[in-house]
Amino acid sequence: MKRTWTIIGVSDVPGSFKWYQSLFGQPEMSPGHDYFGQILDTDGTVLLCLHQWGAHEHPSLMSPDEASPGNGLLLFFRVDDYEMALKRARALVSRFEEEPHVNPNTQTWEFSLRDPDGYYVTISALHAPERRGPARRPDKRLQPTKARRRIRKLRERRPRLRG
Repeated sequence: MKRTWTIIGVSDVPGSFKWYQSLFGQPEMSPGHDYFGQILDTDGTVLLCLHQWGAHEHPSLMSPDEASPGNGLLLFFRVDDYEMALKRARALVSRFEEEPHVNPNTQTWEFSLRDPDGYYVTISALHAPERRGPARRPDKRLQPTKARRRIRKLRERRPRLRG
């Protein structure tokens, strides 16, 4: 098994830690350090690591002045409690970058917002909504054999032009 640990530079690890815990509906707790914290799923999977800008002299985490935070990065989270995540997100920010909509690629509901450091965060439903109502019957008009027969009959009824 392989896992990635996405690590982002933030100006306030405890503040960002609290913000992401609120977004994901997790119980409030403190990060492991003032300079580093891991947002964990209920099974212990690392969802996101928050790293203080400039701590430990990692080249790409030295300063937000080197590049805009989030430039070239999209934090995309699939959640199993989309409706609750939407409510929590509305309590955290005054406006969304993208209002809730169905993503045409994943066929799932999603919305996007900015975190306290300006990172672009997208929250997507884990599953596409189930279809409601009876399954659609195939349109019999589109069945090939009947369509060919209908076209042939139409051609037979058309008067032929002589020239």
